[in-house]
Amino acid sequence: MKDKKKIRVEFRKNRSKAPRPTDLTRKYQGNQEAVEEMSGREMVRAKGDISRKRTIIASDDGVPVVSGENLEKVISGRVVQVNGLLVDVQANDGNMYRCTVRRLLKTLATDERNAVTTGDKVQFFPDGQSKAVDHESGENLATGVIQTVEPRKGILTRISKNREHVLVSNIDQVVFVISLCQPDLKPHLVDRYISGAIAGKIKPILCFNKLDLVDPAEFQWLVGYYSQLKIPAFLTSTLDGNGVSEIRSLLIGKQSVFCGQSGVGKSSLLNAIQPGLSLRIGEVSDVNQKGKHTTTASKLVPLEKGGWVVDTPGIRQFELQNQDSSEVESYFLEFHPLIPKCTFANCSHTHEKGCAIKREVFRRTIQPNRYMSYLGMIGKQS
Repeated sequence: MKDKKKIRVEFRKNRSKAPRPTDLTRKYQGNQEAVEEMSGREMVRAKGDISRKRTIIASDDGVPVVSGENLEKVISGRVVQVNGLLVDVQANDGNMYRCTVRRLLKTLATDERNAVTTGDKVQFFPDGQSKAVDHESGENLATGVIQTVEPRKGILTRISKNREHVLVSNIDQVVFVISLCQPDLKPHLVDRYISGAIAGKIKPILCFNKLDLVDPAEFQWLVGYYSQLKIPAFLTSTLDGNGVSEIRSLLIGKQSVFCGQSGVGKSSLLNAIQPGLSLRIGEVSDVNQKGKHTTTASKLVPLEKGGWVVDTPGIRQFELQNQDSSEVESYFLEFHPLIPKCTFANCSHTHEKGCAIKREVFRRTIQPNRYMSYLGMIGKQS
């Protein structure tokens, strides 16, 4: 077990100090004795939210840990699904629990939107006195309270309402499902997907779906270009089974997540990969070409041949946390061998003379669409 220590942590501020009167010093003007008396008995604090701090027991990496006389009762498990304030956790012995989250975890001041997410490895105390009903299976589930979340690795995250939204954690790879039509293909969104995977230290896999609705010859270049970057890419169709077996083989023994817009066919593809899942599928609106949400929560699903897969709700925007050019350039694998050849060490690849990347874009050895995606991510696209 990691060494424990006491640390001071900030909590989310939910109370504000009443602002001081605007005429606090006006009535003391010209009366120096009154001013001196006031300074000795009244403390004026800065405006705004009050400070909230607390001392907690944490590991060396700052993660709250379980301590106390009930330590032997703690159970380890993994979050299977999050439904609002309720969290389904599968313990290491295979039993399912429906848990709430310890208040300490929910009030820690972090940049993350959610304290617990699908895929998290957690420790919790079981509550042997109450039961919860699983609405899908109708079974009674034991209940518990999540005490701590272990450090995450392999995370898929995006920015939502100016806060980090971790979609899923502790995964090996992400299968981005992109429709070739209905809704239409968005190349810049594909590049954002890839960048998000690289930033989270996850292997990206591209699945260009609905091949049966288009001319395959028009999209072969996509597979070729991304394959040259050593990013697995496939043209798939759940109607005729094209590419399904290839995707299925990549999932065996891995922790994977399926991600993409609503209506691109994530649930349909998973149903084709493992018949019997019976995941709900929806249709695409004829008016705005946007899919309707059928998957409402990310859920960890075990695969017959080993491994887990997560089906996530559709996302319509995928904003990255870091917009700095020096960071974003690392997400574009074809840039890597060219960066040292730029004239300036701090080249942003936007306006500088002697930029090796701009030169290769002009020569078409780098796809212009990829370069435009880069400019969009650093906010330089006109």
